[in-house]
Amino acid sequence: MRNEKEKGERQGFHLPGLPTIRKSRKALTLLFAGTAVIVLLAVLIVVGGAALILFNAGVLSPEDLPRESGNRVIVLMLVVSLFVGIGFSYFLGWIFTRPLNIIINNMNRLATGDFKARIRFDSVFDRHPTVAELSRAFNTMAEELENTEMLRSDFVNNFSHEFKTPIVSIAGFAKLLKSGDLSDDEREEYINIIEEESLRLSDMANNVLSLTKIENQRILSGLATFNLSEQIRTCFVILESKWSGRDLDFSLDFDEYDVTANEEMLKQVWLNLIDNALKFTPEGGRIAVTIKRDRALAVSVFNSGSFIPEENRERVFRKFYQGDPSHSTRGNGVGLSLVRAIVELHGGTVVCSSDGEGTTFTVTLPLRPAAREE
Repeated sequence: MRNEKEKGERQGFHLPGLPTIRKSRKALTLLFAGTAVIVLLAVLIVVGGAALILFNAGVLSPEDLPRESGNRVIVLMLVVSLFVGIGFSYFLGWIFTRPLNIIINNMNRLATGDFKARIRFDSVFDRHPTVAELSRAFNTMAEELENTEMLRSDFVNNFSHEFKTPIVSIAGFAKLLKSGDLSDDEREEYINIIEEESLRLSDMANNVLSLTKIENQRILSGLATFNLSEQIRTCFVILESKWSGRDLDFSLDFDEYDVTANEEMLKQVWLNLIDNALKFTPEGGRIAVTIKRDRALAVSVFNSGSFIPEENRERVFRKFYQGDPSHSTRGNGVGLSLVRAIVELHGGTVVCSSDGEGTTFTVTLPLRPAAREE
């Protein structure tokens, strides 16, 4: 049992209450073994009872039976025993193989892409702990497959839309430039749009490549101790072109904190969170960054004016997810996915909270994550 538990932990899952589960499975084994005993007893009772009735009724008498008749009676009893045994075995086999048929049928449904398949047994089987465990495990697997299929479908749709939009824009304005009948101002405007859309495609491709690389990375390397506070201030300077000239109120009131992490990766985290805050903060709005240190470092990036419904606060971390279904808001839906991947690689967490005042993304990082293989 210890070996099985250690094997489960090595494979990345834990089995709470393992001794109880093992006992219930042994009980199921005893139940099937007891079925064979029941069949045997049933045959003995039926055939023995029939023979006893015949003898008591005087139909059969050991003293009066000649050898030939006795042999026929014995053969008759054996034949009756055989048919009775087959009947009981078939009946009990049908009862106990019915759950197996249900499982096989629903596994075939999963194999054909029907991820809404669920197994439900009748009340007799559901009472047994092992059967209940099997039912829960199968249904959980089916739910995960269904969720994965939904995520895959959303990813493909959003990915296609996000890449198609700038490509169509570039092609359209390039076609207008070829016409030649344009003023200098129009030509400059169209060239600027093509440049912006090209950079948008480049950023999107770089983010997707970075996200794929980090998701496939298991070893956190390149650790260094650096000033986290200074890194965040530097990110605001890098993004100056996106906030200069706008009537925004900034609050960067925090002390100096050091952290041990991959400096380049964390830089991408703050750039994405700050850029996201700038994007959704209206004119006259407020952006605030706070840092708190306890057993870990908690960095919160707040922006006023935007609200994310509770049901969407986890979805914003999905690839290419955008809260605006019309996709009118500028963005590619990859930044927050990249943020979560980097933070989790560092052994931290990132959560989203939102109320009437605005939205806050809070990143919690361990002070000294070890370079480890997960």
